Amino acid sequence: MDNFKLNRRAFVRAGSLASLSLLVNPFDVLADQNKGKKIGVIGLDTSHSLAFTKLLFEAKNEEYNGYKVTAAYPFGSKELALSKERIPLQTIEIKKYAVKVVDSISALLEEVDVVLLETNDGRLHLEQALEVIKAKKPLFIDKPMATSLKDAKLIFEVAGQYQVPVFSSSSLRFMTAVVDVKSNKYGKVLGAETFSPATIEPTHPDLFWYGIHGVETLFALMGTGCKTVTRYYTKDTDVVVGVWSDGRIGTFRGTRNGKADFGGTCFCENDTVNVGPYLGYQPLLKEIISFFETGNSPVGTAETLEILAFMEAGDQSKRLGGKPVKIDKIYKKAGF
Repeated sequence: MDNFKLNRRAFVRAGSLASLSLLVNPFDVLADQNKGKKIGVIGLDTSHSLAFTKLLFEAKNEEYNGYKVTAAYPFGSKELALSKERIPLQTIEIKKYAVKVVDSISALLEEVDVVLLETNDGRLHLEQALEVIKAKKPLFIDKPMATSLKDAKLIFEVAGQYQVPVFSSSSLRFMTAVVDVKSNKYGKVLGAETFSPATIEPTHPDLFWYGIHGVETLFALMGTGCKTVTRYYTKDTDVVVGVWSDGRIGTFRGTRNGKADFGGTCFCENDTVNVGPYLGYQPLLKEIISFFETGNSPVGTAETLEILAFMEAGDQSKRLGGKPVKIDKIYKKAGF
């Protein structure tokens, strides 16, 4: 395993994992054109599972290259109240899309070619992801990738060992305005402010549960290179300020009161850009399908890890009463 130990420089150089040829396991009830395009879903405790399944089921083959969800493993968290409520209901619903519900991840892996890990409880992602990776199935992990930087590091290490492509992302990264900014349509990014709901789930680090949406949007706009993080916390609001190595400042505002919404402002050389509106899962799903086809992640490994380090630094700043925290210290603690 030592040969696969990761360091930040290696991540920055690599950007994403190499492509992988998919192994095809024919599934009798599918037409020949769907060989190699059978998606398995792990976790029916999030709305994303049904949303992706429905979009693929209703799509014309060419829209998502013929990929369909064909099998699902319902669990998912057996502890979180929201998950326990959703799983029975969504198990019934997903069967309406001709999806086979199985009783284990191992059974799922026998039926499919690629996997969406949708479990709402991020604490389970490491264990579930490793089972998929060791079966050499390309894997998308929904937010949060894990509940710690250390766990995410291990997922990427093992994925490298088994040469399995893996990526994780919030759907907000692929909003049209964000994509336009990243394409340099408005010139260099000078700074950004993003916002999203940031409800607290006691079993998860604060920002990992839902604030990750706005944090990921911030990094999609600003890129990597954050050096220090300062978090200001109240019962209703989080304000997390990052200072990048080139002096730029990026800010995330997490809300727990008032209207739940997503968006922000990006300050560019040639314009001030409204980041939004958020229009749904289709852009992310298209990126996932492209990833399954090519093995190339649309999000660099280094950036994914820095997002998690930023959120952990935010938690540390909260514990210190709002003092700045250096991200390098967070990386060192996680074994980089």
